[in-house]
Amino acid sequence: MKFENLLKLSSDEILAGSFGIEWESLRAKEDGKLSLTPHPAIFGDKLTNPVITTDFSESQIEIITPTFDTIDEAYDTFSLLADLVNSSLPDDEYLWFQSIPCILPYWDRIPIAQYSEDGVDNQKYREDLAKKYGVKKQMISGVHFNFSFSDNFLKKLYSLEKSNVGFKEFKNDIYLKIARNYLRYCWLIIYLTGCSIGSHQTFSHDCIHLMDARDNFGSYYSTRGPSFRNASCGYKNLKELYPSYDSVEEFVADINRYIEEGDLSEAKELYTQIRLKPKNPNDLLNSLNDGGIEYIEIGTLDINPFYKCGLVKKDMAFLHLFLIYMLIKEESDYEFWQKEAKINEENTAERAYDDSMRLLKDGKEVSIGQWASEIVDDMYEMCDALGINEFDTLNMMYERISNPDSTYGKKLLRLIRKRGYINAHMELSKNNKQISIENLKNMDICNDSEFRKYFNVALVGK
Repeated sequence: MKFENLLKLSSDEILAGSFGIEWESLRAKEDGKLSLTPHPAIFGDKLTNPVITTDFSESQIEIITPTFDTIDEAYDTFSLLADLVNSSLPDDEYLWFQSIPCILPYWDRIPIAQYSEDGVDNQKYREDLAKKYGVKKQMISGVHFNFSFSDNFLKKLYSLEKSNVGFKEFKNDIYLKIARNYLRYCWLIIYLTGCSIGSHQTFSHDCIHLMDARDNFGSYYSTRGPSFRNASCGYKNLKELYPSYDSVEEFVADINRYIEEGDLSEAKELYTQIRLKPKNPNDLLNSLNDGGIEYIEIGTLDINPFYKCGLVKKDMAFLHLFLIYMLIKEESDYEFWQKEAKINEENTAERAYDDSMRLLKDGKEVSIGQWASEIVDDMYEMCDALGINEFDTLNMMYERISNPDSTYGKKLLRLIRKRGYINAHMELSKNNKQISIENLKNMDICNDSEFRKYFNVALVGK
């Protein structure tokens, strides 16, 4: 793709797209222990409710927004749904605003999501994952950001590029380039948004082993890295898998090979920072081959405990800009880029605050501050050239790079040192729940059509 062709389009056309949010959170009791009660009946049937369901566990609520034309609409709807969920929980129960779990019981007491006969395949899939990866790892939660460019933008760009391939292949190539570059550079998103630095002793020992400090209440934490959800101890495939992103056909062939060799049970078991999504995700590989890539799913974001819905709108705005930058960024031809990207991802997650830590850039060492600054400088130039007025967002990210103390991870570190891992998060969770309750009290329910619409969908499933 030629950058000069983007200059022929308006900033509104470039920024236009489709946006959605998926968000998981455990339910915790007042003492920080996992709630072992079934999925709240107020949310109806988890199999049919389109916006409030469960993820792996009965104790793990998932919010799924519809798609919207702007980040503002997607975020505001998600924020409302978070308020509805938080306010609908029993008085002694709270959403756990942290990607790493709360206090867990013995593994055999963690309730896997239960389904009616119509959902037997969903239940079996979860039971198989529990046997393969262990139940406790399944309790890691996070935020997924779904994005696609508008068809109008893609068609105009296709016309300007005068490509010699069909539109479907052109569209695939756009998202494949973004996927390749995102895998290379997602370490920056981990640094900027990471906020999972601690663990209770009841969680996974391979995660605790990586942490260098301990509080007085049976928990551990790290002073060196921002995101242990994205660390080597996070939720990963048992074997490192590097499918080809050169074409949809090669990607599908590689996933089929992993399934045949027993590395994956099905396509959706491939855990990566970015996923290629077709029109029919329930028949992922065939749908990718037949219809191509419809959108991409970013799975890097940690739950942010400092905000009442666990997500910051400015971070979404930056991620949107970052994906546009991934489209225009020239690619390296370094042969071992996927393996190097994995190393950078995990080193950033575990040791970004360590001044001696170095990332690998085409086989050569570079400091995280230097490389991060170069990327954001490039993004300033991109926004200036394309007429995108998001400099306040970039300024915020630049501050996190130049001053690590301003990052979420460092802010959480200061709080855990004072209050302990469990106490700090329970205070935040209680505060977030109270904010949600107050928000709904102050809302004009009768005259707010969006509230009434999502109230019916979230709590009744209709």
